[in-house]
Amino acid sequence: MTTQNEYRITPQTPISSGFGAETTALEIVNGINLNGKIAIVTGGHSGIGLETTRALAAAGATVIVAARTPEQAGTALAGITGVEIEKLDLSDPASIDKFAQHFLDSGRPLHYLFANAGIMAPPLVRDARGYESQFATNHLGHFQLTLRLWSALKQARNARVISLSSAGVRFGGVDFEDPNFEKHEYDKWKAYGQSKSANALFAVGLDKRGYADGIRAFSVHPGRIDTELARFLSDQERGVGGIFKTTEQGAATSVWCATSQQLEGKGGVYCLDCNIAELIADFKMGDMSQQYHGVLPWAVDPDMAERLWIMSEEMTGVKFEG
Repeated sequence: MTTQNEYRITPQTPISSGFGAETTALEIVNGINLNGKIAIVTGGHSGIGLETTRALAAAGATVIVAARTPEQAGTALAGITGVEIEKLDLSDPASIDKFAQHFLDSGRPLHYLFANAGIMAPPLVRDARGYESQFATNHLGHFQLTLRLWSALKQARNARVISLSSAGVRFGGVDFEDPNFEKHEYDKWKAYGQSKSANALFAVGLDKRGYADGIRAFSVHPGRIDTELARFLSDQERGVGGIFKTTEQGAATSVWCATSQQLEGKGGVYCLDCNIAELIADFKMGDMSQQYHGVLPWAVDPDMAERLWIMSEEMTGVKFEG
């Protein structure tokens, strides 16, 4: 039996995956049999979430799509077999608990959890607890969901949790002193960067805690993709930033992290283009003209991951029981 004391940090170093930026999610699962596997994909009915669902289902998995608007999800997923739709609002703790308990009551193991849903750069909105909406939805909602589903992940004996991050980490890390912009003026991009850095750090902290139970975690930058996620942006903002991937290409890294045999025994790393990303140490904060292809230090720092975990438990009132 493995223990957390045996845990070793996986190097943030690329491997020879055989795939790349143009690989699609369906190409990742070509030849892979997921019959009997069960996945939950939050936001699995639109954008890269839809393509993640499509690829997993094509390989034989049962996919539970967690959607804030089940009716809309039903329309988008029509014709895809092996899919179940359940209501989930990640900004509502009661909705998270209800969704998780319904799944636990089914008695099924959970082999893959894709923390895929999110929002980007909205005007300042606070949830019922007073928490800023991007941090609350993108990070805290998935933090609570994962802990509530822990027993099902353990039951799978070899589960993987995929946390969707973004190149938005370049806007900054987690502000541990003022995560909800109560002391400083709200900046939608700093808030987005904070939530995406939290998504990556969550994978670091989760991988360490899940190791003994066979649960490994990965964070993913899917690439620049024009989806409904950008609905709060102006046309000018949507056009900044270079070449776009297709949604099929954007979903590939998530599916690779969940299914790749090359990642056996690994975890806690930030991935992009179907590979482990390189660590970028010379990024200059505030210089948005820089181009980089990797992950920034504050998104994978183990000490920051521990600090975030403690703060997340306090903010959600949900404790990790193991």
